[in-house]
Amino acid sequence: MITFCRLRPVRSVTPARAETCRREGTTTLEAAAPGETERAAILGAGLLPVGGPQAVGVAAWVAAPSGAVSLAAAGIPGWRLTVLDRGGGPVVREALARTRAAYLRTGRSRVASAGLAARSAGAAVSVFVDTVSQAVAAVEAGATDLLLRDWDTERLGELRTALAGHLLVERGALPPGVAYDRAAASLAGPLLKAYLDQIDASGVVRPRVPWAPGRSTAIPPPAGRLSAAWADPAWAAGEPGEASMRPGLARVLERSLAGRRPGAAEVELLLGARGAEVEAVAAAADELRRRAKGQTVTYVVNRNINFTNRCTYRCGFCAFSQGGGRGEEPYLMAVEEVGRQAGEAAAAGATEICLQGGVPRAVTGDFYLALTAAVKAAAPSLHLHAFSPLEVWHGARTLGMSIPDFLRRLGAEGLDSLPGTAAEVLDDEVRRVLCPSKIDTARWVEVVAAAHRLGMPTTATIMFGHVDSPASWARHLEVIRRLQAQTGGFTEFVPLPFVHMEAPLYREGRARPGPTWDEVVLLHAVARLALDGLVGNIQASWVKLGWDGAAALLQAGVNDLGGTLMGDRISRAAGAAHGTAAAPDDLERIIRAAGRVPARRTTLYEEPAEAPAPPRAG
Repeated sequence: MITFCRLRPVRSVTPARAETCRREGTTTLEAAAPGETERAAILGAGLLPVGGPQAVGVAAWVAAPSGAVSLAAAGIPGWRLTVLDRGGGPVVREALARTRAAYLRTGRSRVASAGLAARSAGAAVSVFVDTVSQAVAAVEAGATDLLLRDWDTERLGELRTALAGHLLVERGALPPGVAYDRAAASLAGPLLKAYLDQIDASGVVRPRVPWAPGRSTAIPPPAGRLSAAWADPAWAAGEPGEASMRPGLARVLERSLAGRRPGAAEVELLLGARGAEVEAVAAAADELRRRAKGQTVTYVVNRNINFTNRCTYRCGFCAFSQGGGRGEEPYLMAVEEVGRQAGEAAAAGATEICLQGGVPRAVTGDFYLALTAAVKAAAPSLHLHAFSPLEVWHGARTLGMSIPDFLRRLGAEGLDSLPGTAAEVLDDEVRRVLCPSKIDTARWVEVVAAAHRLGMPTTATIMFGHVDSPASWARHLEVIRRLQAQTGGFTEFVPLPFVHMEAPLYREGRARPGPTWDEVVLLHAVARLALDGLVGNIQASWVKLGWDGAAALLQAGVNDLGGTLMGDRISRAAGAAHGTAAAPDDLERIIRAAGRVPARRTTLYEEPAEAPAPPRAG
């Protein structure tokens, strides 16, 4: 892998200068010792400050060997350090060994000799280059990190073409791969926010596009491409899938198409795909989709009833839960009102009711039993899809019952299936930041497995793009895969992109601004590959992604567009602009426009007994 950093050395900084640099694509400004006002200007423009050995309040330091050793002795971690190639080989090697610095910065004429010192310490050789030919020569001599001043997107495209055969990725002030917890512990508040706003889940600089899940802006890939990794004309003009792929990734895709699901480490590799690799992963996933599902794309006519926005849990991603201060007032629907809305949904042609809400402290399992009975009394023919594993656990605990016994009670009242929500990311390191008071991974699995053993199917979800990583996504998929192999109870897998705009954790500066478009593509496509032969249905959320986003994912292994979702309020609370309901006409139109065949389904992916007459578009 070859990294590059769009870095601008400066002597002084004003807010206007910093903003100009940001518009030109720069991510990092380097000054010897920027003052408080200058650091504020840099961070205010969304850039990161880098300084010399005497600097304070910066994201990273660049220092001669002795200065780097002093910084390391003061507790600065190596991933925030660059050692200058000064003082001779032995001095440099000792400094690299003592600091574990991420980079050794050298001149173009010294790249080869610097490589000897860097390799022994695991550092990258970093060098300023001003032309594509200089960059190629530096890479051929052993440089693995290029520092670029004033490079526009067109010249970056020329660089990518010239370095064909190398994976080229952009870094910011810090190297890719820094774990979230390390960054959060080391970077002060404004530094952490600026850093997280710049990067994707791998710590690589995210594309400079306005799109994010929930926004009404168009998806960012150019026509004819599925990846939005690059913005230069050469990328837009290229054929999808064009360019080289890492051999290991190509082998994983070959084996997947031959019927061998990727292992956990291979899933993580796929989830870290870049550019043309993303398109190759999507193409492989879509071939498996074609083999399993043909050209049919399904959807369900359903209604969501968000019966309360009160919640005792304070999850960092949730802007729907109220309890004082944000948005609408806290509410808890009466059981009778939930039943009335279910009856309306049945009259409007729905085949499913989905109950979703917060978990108020005062609510017990009796309330969930009453909701179930009310829905079934008002609309006995509707499939009731309700109560996350968290709600099941909460209800069982409040009644002093075992989870299986409470599930039996719910089933006796008419509950048909569970949504696989409250999963977020099934990696407890992530959960400790994102939803620390919720049930852990083991408890979530316990509830879902109990439901499956009782013959009660569930969905499976992942909510991604905040404080997680490809490694945590791979762990999540492995949990789903193992559980499905044991129980066979999952009907579908639904990746749910984090909508960041009103999420508390993002507003506090402690989360990324949602996944990149390429990460959205990868979560859907890799789920198809990882769950091939186990979970047949991969669903895209039009509420999070809009019509164009959902339609594009039909090229990435997706075979289902979810439901019409009459009445959903949760995504809107987080800042999503894509609406709260769709008509079947809307879904069928985008399915046909993608060259696929629409089909209405039940919750369990069966053909409805008779076609209902739902409301028309508009």
